[in-house]
Amino acid sequence: MKDFRKSVVYQIYPKSFRDSNGDGMGDLRGIIEKLDYIRDLGVDYIWMTPFFVSPQKDNGYDVEDYYRIDPRYGTMEDFEELSREAEKRGLRLMLDMVFNHTSDRNQWFQKALEGDEEYKRFYIFRKGKAPGVPPTNWQSKFGGSAWEYVEKFDEYYLHLFDVSQPDLNWENPRVRQEIQKVVKFWMGKGVKGFRFDVINLISKGAYEDDEEGDGRRFYTDGPKIHQYLEELNAATFGTDAEIVTVGEMSSTSLENCYQYANGEGTELSMVFSFHHLKVDFMGNEKWVLVPYDFSKLKKIMFQWQTSMAEHNAWNAVFWCNHDQPRVVTRFGDEGRYWKESAKMLATVIHCLRGTPYIYQGEEMGMTNVDFREISQFRDVESLNYYQILQDKGLTPEQAFQIIRVHSRDNGRTPMQWSDEWEAGFTDGTPWIGVNENYRYINAKTEQKDENSIFFHYKKLVEMRKTYDVIAYGDIQPVAQEHPQVLAYKRTWKTEELLVVNNFYGKETVWDSGMDLDGYECILENYPECRREGSTFHLRPYESAVLLRSSAC
Repeated sequence: MKDFRKSVVYQIYPKSFRDSNGDGMGDLRGIIEKLDYIRDLGVDYIWMTPFFVSPQKDNGYDVEDYYRIDPRYGTMEDFEELSREAEKRGLRLMLDMVFNHTSDRNQWFQKALEGDEEYKRFYIFRKGKAPGVPPTNWQSKFGGSAWEYVEKFDEYYLHLFDVSQPDLNWENPRVRQEIQKVVKFWMGKGVKGFRFDVINLISKGAYEDDEEGDGRRFYTDGPKIHQYLEELNAATFGTDAEIVTVGEMSSTSLENCYQYANGEGTELSMVFSFHHLKVDFMGNEKWVLVPYDFSKLKKIMFQWQTSMAEHNAWNAVFWCNHDQPRVVTRFGDEGRYWKESAKMLATVIHCLRGTPYIYQGEEMGMTNVDFREISQFRDVESLNYYQILQDKGLTPEQAFQIIRVHSRDNGRTPMQWSDEWEAGFTDGTPWIGVNENYRYINAKTEQKDENSIFFHYKKLVEMRKTYDVIAYGDIQPVAQEHPQVLAYKRTWKTEELLVVNNFYGKETVWDSGMDLDGYECILENYPECRREGSTFHLRPYESAVLLRSSAC
C-alpha cells in the first residue's frame, strides 16, 4: 500500500502534454509515450485533468459525458493500456472529477431544457426577483451574472462558472446517486486516485443577494458539504484503502479543511487551498498588477502548515497547476537566476508537511508565455476578463498586460520536450502556441545535465522517500521577520531538518540563532552552503537543506 504522505503527484494537462497523432492536441497515447520520463522523475501518482467527452468551452471542465473518453484524447482501450503501462512502472492514475457542474450539453441538462421535471431537479432553477432581474446578484467566477435566463420556463439556472456550465443540485438524492455511479465506474477501471474539482461549492446555502461581495459566502463550504463528502466517501472510494483523494477547495477556511482532510479518513485524504497564491492579488481581485507580498506569503503558508498539523489534517502542497501562472515567473527570476530560483522554489514546497504536486514542465523551469496578441489566448476566463477590464475603463493595452501576467494559459502552453519543431509536442499545429523559449528550456536538455532543475526535482522526490522527517515530521517556522528568508524546521523522532531559502535576487545574511552542530547539508542549489556557526550567508535565490540525525 502506498503511503500518500511519502508520495509525490505529477499533474498532466493532457491537451498540452504530448500529441501522438499530429492533430495539435495532446492525447492518452502521448502520455503512454512519456511514462518512462515520469517514472524517471520518481513520482508515484499521475493526476490527469479531465479527458471526458466535452465541448471544451472550459478545456474539459465542462463534462458532457462522465463515462466516455473524448475522441480527441483517444479511446477507452487507450486508457486501459495507459493504466496497465503505468502500473508496470509503479505509477498510479488519479482522475479529475468535475461534480459541481456539468456541460450544458450533458444529457441531464438537455433533458432539463426539454422540460423534464425530474432532470430539471438535477440543476438549480429559480424564478427571478422581478421581470429581467436574476434571483440573486451573485457573480460568476468567469465574470458577469451567475444566472442565465431560460425564456421557456421564465426561470434562471445557476452557473458559478461559464454560462455553459450549469451547477448541479446536490440537494437532490438522485444527483448524489449518479455521482456515486460515476466514481464506482472509474474505480472499476483500476483508478487509485481522485481529484475533485471545486468540491467545496456543491452545497449551496441561502439564495440571497450578497451586499458584501460576489455571493461566494452563500455557497462556499456550504451547510451540507461535510455530509455530502462523508456520504460519497462511504459509498465509493472509502471502500478501498488504496485510493487517495484530494479536494480543490475554492476560497475555503482552515476550520473546514480540518474536517475535509481529517486523519480519520471520513471525507478526503488531503486538500488544495489557494490562499498562498493570492499574495499578488488586491484583496480577492486577481485581475490587477501588484507586486507579490512576501511577508504575507510566509504568514499564510505557515499558518496553514502549523494549523493543519495541530488538527492532524493533511495538505496538498504546490506552486503550479493548470489554473496558475508559472511559479518561476511569478515568484522567481526568468533571467539571470532562472535555474537558482526554480530550484529554490522547488525546495520550499517539497520539504513542507504535505503531499507535493509537480505540474508538467515545472520540473524543468517552464515560464509564463510571452504572447503578444489577445488572439493567441484560448482560456475562456482570460478572454472574458479582457473585455470586462475594458468595460471598467482600462485601455486594451492595459487589459492585455494584466491578462499576460495572470492568464491560466500561462500554465497550458505545450510541454517542452526538445528544441525541435514545436518543442517536440506535436508534428502538426498545436492548439495553443508553444512558448518560444523551448529552444533552451526543454526536457531533453534538462535530462542531460545533472546540475539541471530536473535533477534537483529528482533529488527532492527521493529525499521524501528516504527521510521520514520530511513525510511525517512536525513543522516550526523560523526567520519569520526576515525580509528575504523563508525558513522552517522539521522534527521527527531522531531526525531534524532545517530548510533555508533566500527569496530574492540579492545576497542576504541570516543568523539562525540555532546550535547547528551535527547538521549536514544534504541538498543545495549552489556548489556549497556558506555558513559560519549559526549564520548563513545566502546568495541570490540560494536554498539549502540541512539534516541532523542519530543515523548520520
